[in-house]
Amino acid sequence: MDFRLGPTEEQLRTEVRSFLQSALPPVDKAFHPDVPGGSDFHEALAFNQKLAARGWIAPAWPKQYGGLDATIYEQMVFSEEFGYFGAPDNGTRAFGVGMLGPTLIVHGTEQQKAEHLTRITTAEAVWCQGYSEPGAGSDLASLQTRAVRDGDDFILNGQKIWTSGGHGANWIFVLARSDPAAPKHKGISFFMVDMKTPGLTVRPLVNMANRHDFNEVFFEDVRVPAANMIGEENRGWYVGMTLLDFERSGVARTGAQRRTLEVFAGWLRSASPLVRTRARLGFAEILIANNVARALGYRIGDMQTRGEHPSYEASMVKVFQSELSQRMYNFGLNALGLAGQLRPEDPHAPLLGEFAENYMLISPASVYSGSNEVQRNIIASRGLGLPRD
Repeated sequence: MDFRLGPTEEQLRTEVRSFLQSALPPVDKAFHPDVPGGSDFHEALAFNQKLAARGWIAPAWPKQYGGLDATIYEQMVFSEEFGYFGAPDNGTRAFGVGMLGPTLIVHGTEQQKAEHLTRITTAEAVWCQGYSEPGAGSDLASLQTRAVRDGDDFILNGQKIWTSGGHGANWIFVLARSDPAAPKHKGISFFMVDMKTPGLTVRPLVNMANRHDFNEVFFEDVRVPAANMIGEENRGWYVGMTLLDFERSGVARTGAQRRTLEVFAGWLRSASPLVRTRARLGFAEILIANNVARALGYRIGDMQTRGEHPSYEASMVKVFQSELSQRMYNFGLNALGLAGQLRPEDPHAPLLGEFAENYMLISPASVYSGSNEVQRNIIASRGLGLPRD
């Protein structure tokens, strides 16, 4: 595998980088949370509108749906640069472009595509995800939110949790059980729900960093048109799994961490000789690991370019990258000493308080998007051929 991109991709990188440098504040002048849903909503909306004006909001999509029909490597350029410069998002790109949009393109009707895809590429639609429930996280097929057919509608009742950006979204895609008598992975349907629908309530969940990124969403007799169901009734699990194929990626996170490590290196150069001596080997280890994570991400791109479907390889990226993020912020927090505990709001916080903040925000990284225990089982069974029992 050749890790060098061609002149076309590098020319695109220069163009994207130039745009981001003009459209965003300098990366060393503001704190950018390195977690989904961690951006200021209004800042993210304004940025996505700038992307929409350039036609850059959905590079991977076919041109007929408002995308660029970009190659895999061109998509990686966008992801890396967006990650490095801390490009904010309000759910339009992460959930609309990266998840709901591709699912609609694969499974949606022409009417659904016409109604929803354009709203995403113009940054008008802000999406969030209604998957996890209090009793159904990594074991998502255990979900209990009910969808009962009533003529041309379905009536939804239940609860979703850990809904990133739900307080600012205007649409949510939901998995709900439409046939409770069916086997566990069947009898589930996939719906698109307008957040203004009567009976839908969003309540904030404040994390241990005292930030409001997540929410819990309640459905009380929420009436959803059957026309808003994607795919066949009772076969939404397979639609949902198509969506998750678009979710696993580590290139943007690797880019974000590269920026963080560059900033930390600048601080380390000006630190005392004793601090530099203590931290240099640990810093080198983290830097090397981040390069390994980047290589794993490029491996995914290389496989996709050759028409292969990453499976356990994507799980490897998720496990390695999430645990690396936790190690990196733990290392940085300790290297900075007592002052490293200061939060971004404190003017005396070193490095804008980034390490203290992300140390707390990154804690759930090994749980969300499929827990690392689940990912290791996938690696064991699909990658190593080990038996399940």
